[in-house]
Amino acid sequence: MPIEFLGIAATNDGSETNPRSGASFDKEYTLRLARAHEDHGWDRVLFAYGSGSPEPGTAAAYIAANTSRLQILLAHRPNVSYPTFAAKEFATLDRISDGRLTVHFITGGNDHEQQREGDFLTKDQRYARTREYIEIVKRAWTEHEPFDHQGEYYRFNDFAADVFPVQQPRPDVSFGGSSPAAYAAGGAVADIYALWGEPLEETAKQIEAVKAAARAAGRTDPPRIQVAFRPIIAPTEELAWEKAHRTVAAIKSRRESGAWSRRAGAANPQNTGSQRLIAIAEQGERYDRALWTPTAAATGGAGNSNALVGTPETVAEALLDYYDLGVDILSARGYDLLGDAIDFGRHVIPLVREGVARRDAERARTAAETVTTPEGALR
Repeated sequence: MPIEFLGIAATNDGSETNPRSGASFDKEYTLRLARAHEDHGWDRVLFAYGSGSPEPGTAAAYIAANTSRLQILLAHRPNVSYPTFAAKEFATLDRISDGRLTVHFITGGNDHEQQREGDFLTKDQRYARTREYIEIVKRAWTEHEPFDHQGEYYRFNDFAADVFPVQQPRPDVSFGGSSPAAYAAGGAVADIYALWGEPLEETAKQIEAVKAAARAAGRTDPPRIQVAFRPIIAPTEELAWEKAHRTVAAIKSRRESGAWSRRAGAANPQNTGSQRLIAIAEQGERYDRALWTPTAAATGGAGNSNALVGTPETVAEALLDYYDLGVDILSARGYDLLGDAIDFGRHVIPLVREGVARRDAERARTAAETVTTPEGALR
């Protein structure tokens, strides 16, 4: 099946290795980065969410109005708006983008970060709320008659939407997390389940956990799987590893300078995903074909932080290993956001697409051979 590539829709040029050069919302840079993704083979970009960051929905509408093919993955935290309002916002954005929207619902893994915007629920309560929130949004997207709702976290009467998505029956819903509560919620309601890049063995276990949660919820169509990495590529293996070590040194320098002082829980993350990344880094630096953990260790397991290091050919083969596990969407973000998006699009994406095409053709041949003999009789 076709593979998809997800990049980042950053609103400025700052990263873990470099301070931003201008405002937190740099209109020109935001558009330049989005168009670089659109022009170099990427399928969609993520508009991330942070408590003090530029509002991603508005930035996404700006990009949607100024691109023609690039799809949008909009991150959204349920604590910041009522679900009926959010459903209208999303439907309107899907209209602006001519049907290019997917929504990624963030439950929130850090109490301090959630409390910055008035959310004082426990982690388990947040997961329950997110599940209820998504169910309401789906109804608002698809039901044309007024409906009532009385749940644990939301209650309203006679809601009737007058704006509906272009996509039918609705846009896809994305969800992420690495705890049992996350698997249960996402397995039940998500179309896409997002994971951070871990070793192949651990990723396979997570995929099975998501599928098991979907089965437990009565689903026969488990979520598609997305996995995220930080690629570090260069023309030779030696140059790639030199670049990788420079990258970690820059991350450590930025962190020691106090640049991350406002990152809640950076030293002792509460979320299971970050805890897993730190534990994997403590067990070893290199895994499988190209996975490298010091970038995650240097950031304290902050978000998508495990790297894939090597030549474009090496990194492409590593990504194909994840495709072979059943991964449908590959998320990648470099440390030089613009330059790395272009390089990855030029040198890695074509190789992965070629590898996927070869694998799919071989699987189709194998499937055909298991059905008939050369004479056409069933085996």
